[in-house]
This record gives sequence, structure tokens and C-alpha cells, in this order.
Amino acid sequence: MIYRLQRRFVLISTVSVLTVILLVFATIVSLTAISMNRNLDVLADTVFAGGGRFPPSFDGGHTKEEKEPPPKKQKEFDFITPETPFSTRHFTVSFDAEGNVTRTHTDSIYSITKESAVDYARRALKNGDNGGWISHYRYKIFSADAEQTVVFIDGSTSRSALWQTATISGLVLLGCAALVLLLILLLSRRAVTPIAESYEKQKQFITDANHELKTPLTLILANLDIAESELGKNEWLDDIRTEGQRMAALVHQLVALSRMDEDRQHLQSARLSLSDAVSDAASAFRTLAERRGLTLTLAVEPGVEVTGDEELLRRLLSILLDNAVKYCDDGGEITVTLKKKRRVLLTVENTYREVGELELHRLFDRFYRADKARTYAGGYGIGLSLAKAIVQKHRGEILAYKKDAAHIGFRVTL
Repeated sequence: MIYRLQRRFVLISTVSVLTVILLVFATIVSLTAISMNRNLDVLADTVFAGGGRFPPSFDGGHTKEEKEPPPKKQKEFDFITPETPFSTRHFTVSFDAEGNVTRTHTDSIYSITKESAVDYARRALKNGDNGGWISHYRYKIFSADAEQTVVFIDGSTSRSALWQTATISGLVLLGCAALVLLLILLLSRRAVTPIAESYEKQKQFITDANHELKTPLTLILANLDIAESELGKNEWLDDIRTEGQRMAALVHQLVALSRMDEDRQHLQSARLSLSDAVSDAASAFRTLAERRGLTLTLAVEPGVEVTGDEELLRRLLSILLDNAVKYCDDGGEITVTLKKKRRVLLTVENTYREVGELELHRLFDRFYRADKARTYAGGYGIGLSLAKAIVQKHRGEILAYKKDAAHIGFRVTL
């Protein structure tokens, strides 16, 4: 159990760290890409304002004729400098209302001819968006005076910078993640040490209690036999025997559950017929069910085999059937189904009108009892916990479900 807890701690920590790393990486790349697109769009706005070129008197985002600099709210555009017109590759194409080319400007780019510029512009108009990317060119479409102008800005340098930023950020974040995961692995044992110590003390207490209680319980039950032989049967002696046997059964179940929690406990695995095991278990409980006026129905597919510990699987079947008989409504019905598709599926269902009041997710908790008064008519709240431990040892799953308003079921998948 402790090793399983440690693995789960490492798994949860690993998933959490990687999730945070991925979110940070995605945020860095997304914000960088948004900033890059915005800057290129600002350059396109400036080119359009200059009629297809940067204004002749352009000086850091405003013309020399302007007496005042841009308002401070435009600080994000400070990347535009007097050198920007010389470092920005761009071209523009304008169309009239009929779609005819009215003018093109390709003087500021060497690799684009007028014919290819027009081709790029028509593709941009066909896309139907006001802006976007075609190849490594960022474009923006402007409409004015019944004319459409498409401005293209070469974004190859910006994209290269983006990929470099993403690569460096990714490598740094991966290095940080690897370091954090290494620390988690090294410190995980220390993190679960308090739980391990508490668990060991709990197991030791159960083991000691088993040894300390077995002897007096055996003596009590043996002395009862002597008392009955001398005094004869009476209701007080019967009550003592009943409670003594209940306590002995409780101690036995506690020890069994403690052993099932041990990760290193090896199953005595062998190939067995689960169909026969289910039929045998049902036969053992049929008389008890009939005595209570219950109907026990079997729907067992023949020839269903599994690999597992036969003793533990038979105990699992006994726990589920005992639970069904014990908590079935008077005159109710119990249905046991076994079938195999891709996996082996076992279900035990019984009539229980109070199923709507149950906390189904807590039925497998140790010492949990559905009856809040904790009367002695039921069990100890350990049987289903033991059943879950057995199923987990066989790498299976068990769950409780509400079939309808009057039926409860338990499904085991192996």
C-alpha cells in the first residue's frame, strides 16, 4: 500500500508539474505570437497611411512636420524607429470596385515581382479575412474610396525570432521540469514516511490485538461449553456465545484485511473456472436465502475461466452473496450474473428499497455502515473493504451502483 501511495504521489506530482510547464510554454509562445502579429499589423497601418510606402518624412512613428509626439498610450509601438523603413520588407496591391489592379508597390522587396504580388493579393482577398498570413508574409486589407488595398509585410525574421524564443523557452522549461521531477523522485519516500509509519503502527496494532484477543476468546468459548454442560442452555449463555463468535470473526477479518494491504503479498495464482466457483458459492447461500423467503437466480455463462487466487476469489463471492442475503428486502430477489466479453463481468444485484438513501461511493470504506444506528443485525463494515482489496489484488475493478429505485448492484470486472 505504501509503495502504491508513493507511486501515486509521484504520478500526481509529475502530471501537475508537466501541466504547469505546458501552460507556461503555451502562454509564452501565444503572447509572443500575438505581439509579433500586432507589431506587423502596425507596420501595415503605417505603410497604408503612406499610400503604399513609409511616409517620406517618417521619423520614429510620426512625420517631422508633426510638432508633438504620439500620445503616451501608444508606447507599445515604440519599436518603430527612423530605421524601420529601411529594415522592413513590404509590398502593396490596390484593386478598384471591379477587382482590377490599380497600382502595385514592390520597390521595398527584392524577391517579389509585380505579378507574384498581385497573385498574393488575390489569394488574400479570396480568404475573406481582413488579415492573416500567406507563406511568410503578414497581410492586412484596407478599404477606402471604393478601393481595396492589400499590404504585405515580410514576417520571416519575426517568425524566426518566434521559433528561437519557443525553442529556448521549451528547452529551459523542460530542464526545469526534469529537475523538479528528479527532486520529486528523491523526496517522495520522505513525503510518505509519516503515512508509512502510521500505517505500520496500525498493522502492528491489528497483529497484536489479534494475538491478545484470540486466547481469551478461545477460553471464553471453551468455558461456555463447560458451563452449558453443567448448567444447561439458557439465553444468557447463548448471547455470550453469539457475541464471542462475532468478536472472533471481526478479529479474523481485520487480520485478513491487513494482510491484503501488503504490496508484497503474492497471490497463489492458477487457472480456475469462475463459473464453477460462482455456482458453488450460490449453492452454499441458496438454503439461507430460501429460509428468509428470498429468490436466488443465477445467470452464469459456462466455461468462464480466470487466472487468480482461488481461495481469495471464493471469499470475494462469499462476501458479495452474504451482503446480498443480509441486506435484501424480505421476500425480495437476488440475481447473480457472470459473463465474459473482452473482460470477465460479475454482477450481484438484490432488492433494497432504501438504495436511494445510500452513499454508494462510501460502501467500500472500512467500518462504514449504511445503518446509522449501527444495529447488530448487519455486519462490521469490513466485508466490502475486503472485497475491494481482493479485486484490486487481481488488477480488477469493483463498484456499487443503483440499478433502479428498488435494486442495488455490485459489479466486478476482472
